[in-house]
Amino acid sequence: MAASGDVAGVLSTGVAGTTGFAEANGLTFAYIEEGSGPLVLLLHGFPDTAHTWDDLRPRIADRGYRAVSPFMRGYHPTAVPGADPSQETLARDALALIAALGAADAVVIGHDWGAAAAYGAAGLGPERVSKLITLAIPHPATLLPSPRKLWGARHFVTYKLPGAAERFARNDFEALPAIYRRWSPTWHPPASEFDAVRECFASPGSLDAAFGYYRKLSPLPSASLKATITVPTVVFAGLDDPVAGLADYRRAARKFKGEYLIEEVPGGHFMHREHPDVFAERVLSHL
Repeated sequence: MAASGDVAGVLSTGVAGTTGFAEANGLTFAYIEEGSGPLVLLLHGFPDTAHTWDDLRPRIADRGYRAVSPFMRGYHPTAVPGADPSQETLARDALALIAALGAADAVVIGHDWGAAAAYGAAGLGPERVSKLITLAIPHPATLLPSPRKLWGARHFVTYKLPGAAERFARNDFEALPAIYRRWSPTWHPPASEFDAVRECFASPGSLDAAFGYYRKLSPLPSASLKATITVPTVVFAGLDDPVAGLADYRRAARKFKGEYLIEEVPGGHFMHREHPDVFAERVLSHL
């Protein structure tokens, strides 16, 4: 949709690369768009932004698709909501964005929290999701605790604590590269890799909104995650991921009825940025 009024003002001062805004599920979402054709919706996670797809998005567009990567709920320049979002809300955000972008359905690609939203969207609205592609997160309803997982996912507890967002922001977000090192231990990105995230979280309310995902997180799966997924699905597993292993993705197959493929690729949690050429080749083969 075209920007106008107050939204146009946000657009002019928003995060670099923002190309449009859409009203979806009661919130104004900013997004980056390239290409034309069938819609591919790319959902990012934490700590990240829509710019996580800057390498993949133009490659998808070059294949004849309309590639759109929104800034997730609360991530500047998307509006900050008045309440922390539930898993159900994130799933409905994805479905509402497909409709707001004028499409009947979309290929939905999600990483981290974006993957959780994508799983939920496919469960709630399979008619809206023509194909599901997720990265780094096995279906959340199938995960079994283990010492490795509990240690690797300890942020799910610490990020719920009062003052967690403020601690994350200390010393120019020094916790930001630290969490990337923990989740992608074989990757050594330049400092500029985190510029877009710092810019996003520097906006008032955005960092706290991102931590709201963790504050609201329930140990019990939402209705959207209880549903069996019927759409064709490809899950990407990083071979260097210190938390999620191949066994977790194989166990998750029980939640899917129909095609369910596991793609094993080099890299850890941020595999799509660690090895962009390898990752893009494999993703494009499924479009």
